[in-house]
Amino acid sequence: MIAIIQKEINSFFSSAIGYLVIAIFLIVNGLFLWVFPGTFNIFDSGFAELSAFFELAPWVLLFLIPAVTMRAFSDEYRMGTIEILVTRPLALWQIVLGKFLGSVLLILLALVPTLLYIISIDALGNPSGNWDVGSTVGSYIGLLFLVFSYTAIGVFASTLSHNQVVAFITAVFVCFLLYYGFESLDALLPSVELSYFGLKSHFDSVARGVLDTRDIVYFLSISALFLVATGVQLNTKKR
Repeated sequence: MIAIIQKEINSFFSSAIGYLVIAIFLIVNGLFLWVFPGTFNIFDSGFAELSAFFELAPWVLLFLIPAVTMRAFSDEYRMGTIEILVTRPLALWQIVLGKFLGSVLLILLALVPTLLYIISIDALGNPSGNWDVGSTVGSYIGLLFLVFSYTAIGVFASTLSHNQVVAFITAVFVCFLLYYGFESLDALLPSVELSYFGLKSHFDSVARGVLDTRDIVYFLSISALFLVATGVQLNTKKR
């Protein structure tokens, strides 16, 4: 499994994909948070907090993570190497986890530089250091769980088609449906709390700085569900 993770990371950085993902994520967030005037601009808000970043990041990742995962298995299908991969002396779950963790590590590398934002808001606080530690840490943990869920969905979508574009669109659609779809349905049917079934509701809950077991179980269940579905899909293709 370690070999597959290393192969994924090497393939990301042997082409422009890895560098583009990290650069686009940082540039888009940086422009909206520090340059472009508007609701996301930290200077315009007048508060030394990163709530705007954690509101924006899930939407940026909703497109970037499928861009990373779209090639996970669809590329193997296209090049005809899927047979070699599944016949290696590895369990199917090791192949799936290797692809999954390789993509997760790349996204985490994109998130690491955003820790500099904490230094910025710490300096901007009045007095210096006056920022909500619990909420910020909770939001980063929520973002980590969201990365797991998005990546699992993206890896599953890559098993559905040989075409990377189709895999990308499918992943974006499913991620959007699970992140915001239930929120929209909840607005249409206020008598039923459908938002509880969506990723956004649980992300917002963790972002408050309180780790609830129900939120953790939800995120891990979504990730596990799509990883299992990936294994089932690969097993079907193998036959």
